[in-house]
Amino acid sequence: MSPDDPDRDGQLVRRFSVIGLWVLVVNGILGAGIFGLPSKVAAETGAYSPLLFVACGLLILPIVLSFAEAASYVRTTGGPIAYVSTVFGPFAAFQTGWSLYVARATAFSANVNLLVDSLGWLWEDASSGAPRVALIGGICGFLTIVNVVGSKQGMRTAGILTVLKLVPILVLVVAGLVVLSPAILPPSSAPMPSLASAGSAALLATYAFVGWEIALIPAGEARDPRRDLPRALLLGLLCVVVLYVLIQMVCVAALPDLASSQRPLVDAADAILGPAGASLLLFGTVASIGGNLAVSVIAGSRTTYALAQAGSLPAFLGRVHPRFGTPAASVIAFGALVTALALSGSFVWLAGLSVLTRVLVFLLVIAALPRLRRRFGAESGTFRLPGGYAIPFLAAVVCVGLTFQAKSGAVWTTLAFLGVGSVLYFAARRKR
Repeated sequence: MSPDDPDRDGQLVRRFSVIGLWVLVVNGILGAGIFGLPSKVAAETGAYSPLLFVACGLLILPIVLSFAEAASYVRTTGGPIAYVSTVFGPFAAFQTGWSLYVARATAFSANVNLLVDSLGWLWEDASSGAPRVALIGGICGFLTIVNVVGSKQGMRTAGILTVLKLVPILVLVVAGLVVLSPAILPPSSAPMPSLASAGSAALLATYAFVGWEIALIPAGEARDPRRDLPRALLLGLLCVVVLYVLIQMVCVAALPDLASSQRPLVDAADAILGPAGASLLLFGTVASIGGNLAVSVIAGSRTTYALAQAGSLPAFLGRVHPRFGTPAASVIAFGALVTALALSGSFVWLAGLSVLTRVLVFLLVIAALPRLRRRFGAESGTFRLPGGYAIPFLAAVVCVGLTFQAKSGAVWTTLAFLGVGSVLYFAARRKR
């Protein structure tokens, strides 16, 4: 394939527009966390908690910008895998993809269980026994089939769930701004949070912004990745920051005891709109988790497709369905894995991997950026950051700071996980 071919990456068809990529970014970030996060952040920073989301958005911005530049240089499927492979070779690329894949699969499995538990508010038996098994199998099976049939159908499902997710949240925000407008801003008498409390809350809130990197993985199916991926990343981050700030402002104003709330958005909707509003936000919770699951299938299956294409996993995972033009084997493999994990409840890796592993991937991509810039920076249409390497350096500082916040258990879990990945990689290479 010519690197200038606008229509295909290998056998994958370039269908995703900037709107489709934006859907991936927003759904990657907006999972279930925002429905419980406001109370935890408020417990640390009180009335000033909305400003914390602005600060965290600024912290994550240099990392997003660094990825946006890397995405404009490498147009093939795989995202961070392709960036790292171009500079550091196949082994580092495999570890990058392996880390992202298992982190996404375990997060998917955890969210499926959370979705089933949420349905338990409407149907008491949903979260146990045969109904739980049927719901988990049905959800995973439906999303697998949708993504085998076609990437367009998978994106359409994610797009619908994005709308269903955002509408209840926007209704809460608009109603809160109208009803609570005099009390939206923090009073001048509100005590300032301590530096320690602000730091603890910032760490928690910063992790609510990760997940956007999954939009980079299906770059081989983007119509114009050099132009559209940077736009989708920046637009998605801006939308999420604004939404987080408004949600937090409304929750703080609506709930004097916000810090003790277990379901802050549902309780805020109940306080502002009554039981009907609470039901609407519960529906939004279900749609939010569903949207996150939908894009996880797209990103997870494209990860194993890219690794198989590179010869680091069995070749059948890199095959494209002759009729649907999708990596059907990788989609089915991901569906089977997450179904098994969700049914077993084995999520012990998730806590360690979801934090530390992502940051390590971020550092690898940032380290690859100088050589990517030297190699591809002169090509037309690329996204070049101003200020030389100042922004990537700032991004690296943020990542290192976050790494030092990790607990020792997460470090050992991650090292063990990388060791398992190494065994799989060398076994696949030796077989080939």
